[in-house]
Amino acid sequence: MKTLSVNLGSRSYDIHIAKGLLDGAGEAIRPVCPKARKLFVVTDSNVGPLYYNRGKASLEGAGFQFFGHIIPAGEGSKCVERLSGLWEAMAEAGLTRTDAVVALGGGVVGDLAGFAAATILRGVDFIQIPTTLLAQVDSSVGGKVAIDLQHGKNLAGAFWQPRAVLMDPDTLATLDDKTFSDGMAEVVKYGCIADREFFDFLCAHPSRAEIMANIEHVLYTCCEIKRSVVEEDERDTGKRMILNFGHTVGHAFELAGNYETWTHGQAVAAGMCVALQLGFGLGVMESDDGIQALMELLKALELPTHIDCDWETMVKAVGLDKKNEGKDITMIFLKKMGEALPTKMSKEAVLQNLEAIYGR
Repeated sequence: MKTLSVNLGSRSYDIHIAKGLLDGAGEAIRPVCPKARKLFVVTDSNVGPLYYNRGKASLEGAGFQFFGHIIPAGEGSKCVERLSGLWEAMAEAGLTRTDAVVALGGGVVGDLAGFAAATILRGVDFIQIPTTLLAQVDSSVGGKVAIDLQHGKNLAGAFWQPRAVLMDPDTLATLDDKTFSDGMAEVVKYGCIADREFFDFLCAHPSRAEIMANIEHVLYTCCEIKRSVVEEDERDTGKRMILNFGHTVGHAFELAGNYETWTHGQAVAAGMCVALQLGFGLGVMESDDGIQALMELLKALELPTHIDCDWETMVKAVGLDKKNEGKDITMIFLKKMGEALPTKMSKEAVLQNLEAIYGR
């Protein structure tokens, strides 16, 4: 087992990475939730048929009372109605402040269950058991939990750190290729913003089979980068913003497709390409070294390097960006491949530069 510790004082926790860990989840949770009698487990209609019974057996085997709640799979479940339904179900189960919520699934499950945990009874313990690549390398670590609003993605949320993150790489075997590629966009992002050697490793191993042959290394590297960033900037006011590389424009692509046409990973992939082009054009990036390599890597992973987006949607998405500070927005560019450089710009300047690509 590989273990990483996220050191945040009283909110510290460990990330455990091991094949077969799902079957030992109960034993792993018991030490971090010693007073808990009940575990309220949230999963979705895709993950449930695959892992619900195994998770239930493991948690009950460790002496927990198990309460399961299955939501429909998909981004549409990250909404006020599903959140309200979770609150009522948790109350019906008699959850107390010494009990805990477990998210068994991908990013949608983790975001929704985490937000419910952060708010029910003014906050109960929360365990992440991510089953998708995207959730394992990104959303399960760092404590960001949220739901979507009609005006945009993740606009209502909280910072609520988990008590533990349990990653079983074996769960990735059941992902279809599109979902696996979706997670690879975030994997590539880590190489771009913080580790040129890791980026080069990915370029040399651009297939699912090669990634899975090295999956513990991939997961550990990504989580180590995110851990170091979160420890320095838990509340996303400084360095943590680099994790949003590709996301400002990526969120516009998601919005343009009503969160259905383009997956998060597809949108971020194309968003990273736009960010590189803008950064190089503005002189922030020292050279165009890496731009072509990124595009070739994304194509090999069957991720888009360009997505069409109408200008009104682009303007709306940039206006809603959570990195906005008054009239300014922090864009994440690269000084060079492997080194991110947050750059504060006015929203007008951001849009002016984007207009050359997506303008009317």
